[in-house]
Amino acid sequence: MDFNVKKLATEAGLFLTRAVQFTEEKLWQSEKTNLDPDFENLMVRADSTKHWTEKILRQTEILLQPNPIDHTGARIEEFLYEKLDMKAPSRVTNTELLGQHMEDAAKEFGFESPYGSTLVKVGEYERRLGVVEKDFIQTADISFLSPLRNFLEGDWRIISKERRLLENLRLDLDACKTRVKKAKAAEAKAAVVPDFQETRPRNYVLSASASALWTEEVEKAEQELRTAQKEFDRQAEVTRLLLEGISSTHVNHLRCLHEFVEAQAAYYKQCHLHMQELQEELRRVPGGFGRNSNQNEPPPSSEPESASSPVETLTIEEVQAPASGTRKAKVLYDYDAADCSELSLLADEIITVYTMPGMDSDWLVGERGNQRGKVPVTYLELLS
Repeated sequence: MDFNVKKLATEAGLFLTRAVQFTEEKLWQSEKTNLDPDFENLMVRADSTKHWTEKILRQTEILLQPNPIDHTGARIEEFLYEKLDMKAPSRVTNTELLGQHMEDAAKEFGFESPYGSTLVKVGEYERRLGVVEKDFIQTADISFLSPLRNFLEGDWRIISKERRLLENLRLDLDACKTRVKKAKAAEAKAAVVPDFQETRPRNYVLSASASALWTEEVEKAEQELRTAQKEFDRQAEVTRLLLEGISSTHVNHLRCLHEFVEAQAAYYKQCHLHMQELQEELRRVPGGFGRNSNQNEPPPSSEPESASSPVETLTIEEVQAPASGTRKAKVLYDYDAADCSELSLLADEIITVYTMPGMDSDWLVGERGNQRGKVPVTYLELLS
């Protein structure tokens, strides 16, 4: 118990001394030991590395898990499973959930309808995209996020601890310097020997005794200063080595960044391939809207090719609107003409449409100003 009380008293005395020294430095009443410029630059670089690593880590987590609530819940779940030494279950991505909803909707609407059959196809590919996304999230977490977290939770905590210890030792060193300075000033004042003839013998003896005491105090303070300087120099060297290790951290993070880019490129490449396959599937759906998604490929024609077909040779000079039978139609979706016989459309515009003999039922003749051409019926809403 005695030992604990002494230790507590010693720590309290150190804390009080450091607090006094810190306050005097803030009030410009005491000198402060400054670190060399190179050391200061290392600390600034370390602080900057920590700051930007936190921001990059946080934003990458948001990118991989956009919903902040889901992200927080996922981290809590991972933490609990880690503490229980259990593997966390695989989480369903939003894309997989969308695909599941589409497939469930298709069951409700019926697989025979165009809408239901298309929902099934799109839902299947959305689920594939979800699997690819899950693999990308896992790869990014292992190759990129984990090294960043390890730096913040491991290396940076050690650096911060050693820097706090260095700051405490600096306060102790400056407190010792102040104590030596005051002791020397008192010693110099006590060293002024009074005139024996003008001073009582008792006062003369007391003055000599005080001078000896202050000399002893100066020697003690200087010894404490040497010890404090040695401890400070040793801790400064340890801290410097840790701060210089930030360069190795940058190299490691650079390698992880390359791996993240590779994973992201592979993810988007797979997504693009899946979407191209889905587009090909939708082009084969009768009456679908995907026939013009690739303008470089002419859409399949449901009517036999014939050089004598009036629709295939449709031009502004040859086609004239009939005197009756024309109707107004509202365009539902943008449409890019595949060739010169078709008319490009913009969503929400109003055009005039009519039929021609021998024209396929999936097409009408559209007219906008002096422009005429074939337009797909499925892109139009006929107005009364």
